[in-house]
Amino acid sequence: MPVETVTRRPLKTRGAGWAVRLAHGLASAGMPPNYISVASVVMSIAAAGCLVSGLYLPAALFIQLRLLCNLMDGMVAVEGGRGSASGEIYNDLPDRISDILILAGAGYGAAWPVFARELGWIASFLAVMTAYVRVLGGACGLTQDFRGVMAKPRRMAVLTVACIAATLEPRAIALGLMIVIVGSLLTAAARVRRIVRQLEGSV
Repeated sequence: MPVETVTRRPLKTRGAGWAVRLAHGLASAGMPPNYISVASVVMSIAAAGCLVSGLYLPAALFIQLRLLCNLMDGMVAVEGGRGSASGEIYNDLPDRISDILILAGAGYGAAWPVFARELGWIASFLAVMTAYVRVLGGACGLTQDFRGVMAKPRRMAVLTVACIAATLEPRAIALGLMIVIVGSLLTAAARVRRIVRQLEGSV
């Protein structure tokens, strides 16, 4: 069965010594990268549960563990040579589930404002839309565009900082969601603009 090359986000952390060693260890242990992708959803469920319960520091930890899984699945698949024909599905779909779980969970866990849940769902929708626009560009025959002020790593960075800040100021969660919403709108718009320009041959 042909092995499909996973579309990858450019990340400097792939070259970090600790990341290379960890990926090598997982690959040597025979860990399938698709299992690591599924583990990212488990981390996201835990993060969402912590957010809803107001356990902000554990939530920040699980958000970072989600990102670690996202890093390792691609490295084990590509650098570790353990990719599979279904790798593209496992690479992208769990990310969308994880975004929804964490961002919506943040909305349900925020005590302020009264429309915090709506903020969480709006942030979730826009996070999925930014990814959809990226994949849409790929479907049009273009290189997938991972750029933007609020791509996945930055969404999670904003929410991680918000979780840490929320230990002192609970309103930080809602403020973090607002930043994600505005940034996601800008990111989606910029990606659409670049896709249209490339398709029209202006760049």
